[in-house]
Amino acid sequence: MDAPSAGYAFEYLIETLNDSSHKKFFNVSKLGGTKYDVLPYSIRVLLEAAVRNCDGFLMKKEDVMNILDWKTKQSNVEVPFFPARVLLQDFTGIPAMVDFAAMREAVKTLGSDPKKVHPACPTDLTVDHSLQIDFSKCAIQNAPNPGGGDLQKTGKLSPLKVQPKKLPCRGQTTCRGPCDSGELGRNSGTFSSQIENTPILCPFHLQPVPEPETVLKNQEVEFGRNRERLQFFKWSSRVFKNVAVIPPGTGMAHQVNLEYLSRVVFEAKDLLFPDSVVGTDSHITMVNGLGILGWGVGGIETEAVMLGLPVSLTLPEVVGCELTGSSNPFVTSIDVVLGITKHLRQVGVAGKFVEFFGNGVSQLSIVDRTTIANMCPEYGAILSFFPVDDVTLKHLEHTGFDKAKLKSMETYLKAVKLFRNDQNSSGEPEYSQVIQINLNSIVPSVSGPKRPQDRVAVTDMKSDFQACLNEKVGFKGFQIAAEKQNDIVSIHYEGSEYKLSHGSVVIAAVISCTNNCNPSVMLAAGLLAKKAVKAGLRVKPYIRTSLSPGSGMVTHYLSSSGVLPYLSKLGFEIVGYGCSTCVGNTAPLSEAVLNAVKQGDLVTCGVLSGNKNFEGRLCDCVRANYLASPPLVVAYAIAGTVNIDFQAEPLGTDPNGKNIYLHDIWPSREEVHQVEEEHVILSMFKTLKEKIEMGDKRWNSLEAPDSVLFPWDLKSTYIRCPSFFDKLTKEPVALQPIEKAHVLLYLGDSVTTDHISPAGSIARNSAAAKYLTNRGLTPREFNSYGARRGNDAVMTRGTFANIKLFNKFIGKPAPKTIHFPSGQTLDVFEAAELYQKEGIPLIILAGKKYGSGNSRDWAAKGPYLLGVKAVLAESYEKIHKDHLIGIGIAPLQFLPGENADSLGLSGRETFSLTFPEELSPGITLNIQTNTGRVFNVIASFENDVEITLYKHGGLLNFVARKFS
Repeated sequence: MDAPSAGYAFEYLIETLNDSSHKKFFNVSKLGGTKYDVLPYSIRVLLEAAVRNCDGFLMKKEDVMNILDWKTKQSNVEVPFFPARVLLQDFTGIPAMVDFAAMREAVKTLGSDPKKVHPACPTDLTVDHSLQIDFSKCAIQNAPNPGGGDLQKTGKLSPLKVQPKKLPCRGQTTCRGPCDSGELGRNSGTFSSQIENTPILCPFHLQPVPEPETVLKNQEVEFGRNRERLQFFKWSSRVFKNVAVIPPGTGMAHQVNLEYLSRVVFEAKDLLFPDSVVGTDSHITMVNGLGILGWGVGGIETEAVMLGLPVSLTLPEVVGCELTGSSNPFVTSIDVVLGITKHLRQVGVAGKFVEFFGNGVSQLSIVDRTTIANMCPEYGAILSFFPVDDVTLKHLEHTGFDKAKLKSMETYLKAVKLFRNDQNSSGEPEYSQVIQINLNSIVPSVSGPKRPQDRVAVTDMKSDFQACLNEKVGFKGFQIAAEKQNDIVSIHYEGSEYKLSHGSVVIAAVISCTNNCNPSVMLAAGLLAKKAVKAGLRVKPYIRTSLSPGSGMVTHYLSSSGVLPYLSKLGFEIVGYGCSTCVGNTAPLSEAVLNAVKQGDLVTCGVLSGNKNFEGRLCDCVRANYLASPPLVVAYAIAGTVNIDFQAEPLGTDPNGKNIYLHDIWPSREEVHQVEEEHVILSMFKTLKEKIEMGDKRWNSLEAPDSVLFPWDLKSTYIRCPSFFDKLTKEPVALQPIEKAHVLLYLGDSVTTDHISPAGSIARNSAAAKYLTNRGLTPREFNSYGARRGNDAVMTRGTFANIKLFNKFIGKPAPKTIHFPSGQTLDVFEAAELYQKEGIPLIILAGKKYGSGNSRDWAAKGPYLLGVKAVLAESYEKIHKDHLIGIGIAPLQFLPGENADSLGLSGRETFSLTFPEELSPGITLNIQTNTGRVFNVIASFENDVEITLYKHGGLLNFVARKFS
């Protein structure tokens, strides 16, 4: 029997816009009277989606009324949510698309039509994480790492050729500026080739000059190395309806989402409704700054949405964050972000919505708002929402939105009371909790050395770093002996001698994730670089500097404003568009630096304008990593150390020996604003849209199959049909007990998905490296775990392979564990493989906040394929717990106040438990060990949907059975 049409129960709420009789909408503001008027704006969006999708089946009328009664039902009821669209990025999106391809195989095996398998929800996939920095600093000094694909097999580059290194204005007698490579380039040939739709202007003539050669060289290698993955993506875009692929070289998912994909108000068949999105990246939240409800839910839930199922969430508390005042001239939006991040972490907003209001909101530009919203995962909220207001509409007009659509949008949003106004006569919504943040109180800050929430005022940086050297090893400590804290190691690099010490900066990266969406901070970095170069300051050449914008638009305004050559002069040359340093894809440090760090046991530093700085993430040998605004990244690179007091100590000296301090070259807010007004122009946004719609030569000429089933290449080390469906039956089997399970890993608190899920480079001595070597690949061809996320054999071997994993069985950080039947200490994969051959199930013991950090489906898929049947932890990050259930792993929780230590568990026991025929949310289960100890745990299922998924062996099996 077919379900009734969506919205059938609330057809009486359908109205037409005043200015357009053919455009209709559900006027949810007329539902419930005053109840609606006091709802937070974010909850109003949830309510509209519930009303519009109410079909009596997946969305019931009871769900709608629960959302309307948010004030009394928050935190107590589960509600479904149908987002308007899905956004994938390639690292986390390729597993979803591979699963879809594998599901077609499974559906065919069960005797049904594989053509049924299509995303039901509009889905965009951006290829933005495959970029690696093989070339930097003029693309001359680094050798490429070709990996696999066309470069390896044919030795040829793609049809887009690199142009000769000749600058248009060299030798012109009218040139009064340093246009030649000797002045503008840190090495010869700073500018050498042109990328489509991205003109660069010479700052002295305003004549077009080619873009940095590094962009093209890195993109050439990227296309060659990732050929198989790109062909698979192109196949996916051809055979799956509702799938659009944004090709490499376009920009980051977060920024493309913001600049191109966002609708703010959706229009489908003349029906208007709020734009909303979920996706496989925790920083989907960036678009919350545009008044779009969106957050990251990981690959498994996203696949469900793509298949037409809702996201299930506990009706959240909404924390109202009132912003007052305005920030001082020396504070960037990044400082505001770090200040708000620390404040919200202290308040405790995990698992909640945050909604901003107050007069201070109007002082923030859209790019400021999106930067704040983009850091939402770092303070633990589900999302941070800025309702649409006049500032939003002005931004949309500025970026090329059709004026007629803007008028309809404004009319619609005001009709359903989704438009924020500081002079709102009806007052602000009622929130679960209200906190206040005075923007006047925020000071310039950085964050680190190991966690994004550990904010440090720039004025306190030197003393704080010294304290970190003294502190015991931990989140803020390195425990360096006092007599070694002043050690200096000399290095010889490019014919000169330099000195490294604790605090020396060896990586300085302006990267794409958080800050490049904000022209004000990017231009501030450029203006600071310009003043620094003119003052005669330089960056030491051994520091690995890079600039990887979120999209070509950033290149536009850095170029047209004339600051890009100065950034390049300091080593911050554009290396490409995509995730790079932030996910560990930085080019290797020089041998001289590596040897010096090892020789002196130095705590060297990375400074980056991103949002993640967990230890070991950037580079194994860089122990301290600080998040900073782009201008501060440049400043610390010039200083060459974080162990500096900018107020009292100079960055360096000019050619005359005069000390140059940071305040001498720091651009004023008025300077930055003036340049931003002149150069962040409408045409840049239009050009970006044209580039996305046209594609580029490499992508357009890429060949890919168009068969119903993907033609798996058994020799491929990139794309492989996963084994999730190997034992799939038409009907689910009864839940099996877990008997005599060994503990694979005994972990402590705050184990992140970085520790669990494969990420970054593939170590040469790892299990994944052995697998690839056995298939004839050399270390130069390993590529990264992210690029190989479509191969479950590589990913399983990379699970728990993080060098910073602290397994209590081992007693020190290492990706190792003990295989108890034999007593051997092995790589985690090798031990799990032995257990599986012996038919022994596995569990994981953990402490608090297991699975925190970025949402990653392989943090659940990997343990599942290792043979893990259950995780027993004190508490979980909700997204990761949902992933465990979605893949078929039982999330068990110690009773409040209990843990492995209090129960006297060593982890060397075997564990047994039986599931009752009828599971219920939060049910208590009994565990027995072979030592005779018996204790109770909580089965951490929150609702009947989660129990249903677990009984099916996970979401993938559940959906495959629906198709068959």
